[in-house]
Amino acid sequence: MENDIEKLVYQVIFKKSKRAEKEIRKRAKVQGIKLTSTQKLYEAKVQNKWSGFFTVPAINIRTLTFDTARAVLRQAIKQRVGAFVFELARSEIDYTDQPMSEYVPVILAAAIKEGFKGYLFFQGDHFQVKAEKFFSEKKSQEIEALKKLIKDSIEAGVYNIDIDSSTLVRLDKEDLPEQQKFNYELTAQLTSFIRSLEPRGITISVGGEVGEIGGKNSTPEDLRVFMEGYNRELAKLGDIKGLIKIAVQTGATHGGIVGPSGKLIKADVDFETLKKLSSRALKYGMAGAVQHGASTLSEEYFDKFPETGAVEIHLATAFQNIVLDSPYFPKDLKEKIYNWLIQEQVFEKKLDQTEEQFIYKTRKKALGPFKKEILKIPQKNIDKISEELEKKFVLLFQKLGVADTLEIVNKFYSK
Repeated sequence: MENDIEKLVYQVIFKKSKRAEKEIRKRAKVQGIKLTSTQKLYEAKVQNKWSGFFTVPAINIRTLTFDTARAVLRQAIKQRVGAFVFELARSEIDYTDQPMSEYVPVILAAAIKEGFKGYLFFQGDHFQVKAEKFFSEKKSQEIEALKKLIKDSIEAGVYNIDIDSSTLVRLDKEDLPEQQKFNYELTAQLTSFIRSLEPRGITISVGGEVGEIGGKNSTPEDLRVFMEGYNRELAKLGDIKGLIKIAVQTGATHGGIVGPSGKLIKADVDFETLKKLSSRALKYGMAGAVQHGASTLSEEYFDKFPETGAVEIHLATAFQNIVLDSPYFPKDLKEKIYNWLIQEQVFEKKLDQTEEQFIYKTRKKALGPFKKEILKIPQKNIDKISEELEKKFVLLFQKLGVADTLEIVNKFYSK
C-alpha cells in the first residue's frame, strides 16, 4: 500500500485532490499517527513536571517538504524524539504556495513512508496581522483574513497557533501600555476566536508575541505590560484559557544578518534576557519564552537554549539554505531562479543592499513560483540533499536536548 504514497503526495500538491488527502489521513490514522496540541506538554512544564532541560524545535519546511519531513522523521525515530513541531508561517504559506490543507497531509505521507507512529504537532507560526492594513480602512478585512487562516488551519489539523500582533506595537509612544495596547487587545480577541473553534478533546496551544522579531530587544517590563493588558482583555471575553508561551526578541533576526557578500554574519543572542523572560513567563502560567530567527545561528549557540528555559525555538532559513546551496541543487535551475528574482522582485531591493544581499533575502519568494521545477529535481539529487538536511537535524535534536523525549511526551498524552 505504501508504495504509491508518492503518487498521493503528487495528487495533493498538484491536483489539490481531496480524495488523495483523505486517503493519506486514513492511512496515517491506521498506522497510529495522531495529531494533537503541545498544550499538555507545556502545561506540564508550568507545573514543574519537566524542567528546562530541552527546548522544543519548531521546524518550518519551505521546499522539498515531503523529503525534508522524511529526514526529520528518520532522526525523530532514531533518536526517540517526541518533542518536535512542524510549522509554517502566514507569509510562508503564501510565498511557498503551501496551504495547510496541503502541508499537513504531505508531512503525514512522509510519516507513513518512514513508519512513524505516535503524536505529531502542527503549528501556525507568525499568524501575523499586517499593520498597514490594520491601521487603515482595511482593518476589518485584515482581521477576517486572519480568522479565515486560523479556521482553515485548525480544520487541516493544526492545533497550535502563534498569534503575532507584535507588528502593532507602537514604539513611537512613550507610555509602555500605549505601546502594547493594540498588540494585547487583538491577541486576546484572536485567542477567544481560536477557543471557539477547538475540536472536541483538544485544547489548542496558543502563543503570543511581545516585540517584533528583528526589532528592539524585549524587556521584562514589556512582558509584564503585555500580559497584564492581555489578561485584562481576555477576562472581558469570558472564562477563557490564555497563552501558554510568549515569543520575544533577543537579538536574532529572521533569515540571519547578511553581509555585502551575501554571507551570514555572526549574530549575538542575549541569552540572559531570554532566561529572565522565560522565568517571568512561568509566573504568568506560561511554559516559557519562544526564540525566533535562530536556524542560521552558530552551532555552538544551540545547546545554550535549554539552559535559559526557552520552551520552543523556531527554525526555518537554514533548511532552505541547505537545499538551495547544495552542490546537488541543479545549477541551471538556481541561475533561472536568481534571474527571475532580479527581473521580477527588484522592487524589494533596498538602496543600501548589494545584489548578493538582495538575492539572499528574497530567494525564498521564488519557492512558490518554481515549486514544480524544484520538485522535478532528479530523486538521486534530492536524496543527497536530504542527507545534508538530516545531518542538521541530528545536530539540532542533540543540542536542543530533545533526543529521548518520546517517553516524556507519551506520558502526558497517553492518559
